[in-house]
Amino acid sequence: MIIYLAGDSTMADYPPEQAPMAGWGQMLGRLITGGAAVRNEARCGRSSKSFIREGHFTRITASIGKGDYLFIQFGHNDEKPGGTEPFTTFQAHLRQYVDAARQSEAEPVLFTPVERRRFDGSGKLAPTHGHYPAAVRELAAAMQVPLIDLTAATGELYRELGPEASKRLFVWLKPGEHANYPDGAEDNTHFNETGAVEVARLAVRHIAAAGLPLAAFFRNKQVR
Repeated sequence: MIIYLAGDSTMADYPPEQAPMAGWGQMLGRLITGGAAVRNEARCGRSSKSFIREGHFTRITASIGKGDYLFIQFGHNDEKPGGTEPFTTFQAHLRQYVDAARQSEAEPVLFTPVERRRFDGSGKLAPTHGHYPAAVRELAAAMQVPLIDLTAATGELYRELGPEASKRLFVWLKPGEHANYPDGAEDNTHFNETGAVEVARLAVRHIAAAGLPLAAFFRNKQVR
């Protein structure tokens, strides 16, 4: 069984020269106990629309088959100029992923986008995705597709950690701290390896809570 990943930079694989930046999909394979494999086709900077338009989805549809899974997570780049609108074009593109998976007798799973780390002046986490998470939830219900709400799950995680401790999940580096980022970094969107592993664990826990059969292939399945 193969788990295919279609998504953006928060899910993607990163080369060594960009370490410690990592996507949660990059770490998902570490949690598999056996009998399954992850094929991460997520690409940085891609929306639900551009991922299809540029041919990235074709690599998945060419090989996905019966008994496989397709994890679908977009939103970050759909929000940008030239992207999509939540309840129209965004949902229309997500439908294409779901329909293609089902035509191949694979199982689609929809994910809301991971939240960004953005706290206001009072230390309260501020939502950053507008109506896109709600659009994913609505489509999942309408198409009867399993939903993993990573917007809610990651938001809860950041709130638990608070404004300062949550930095340890992201690419926050002081100048000179890492050779790949000599000038340092303050990135509130992209995870470091610690954060990517933690979010992958969150995904697995919620997959188990949703009762999906593929949970049997993972460890760390308890929802905290």
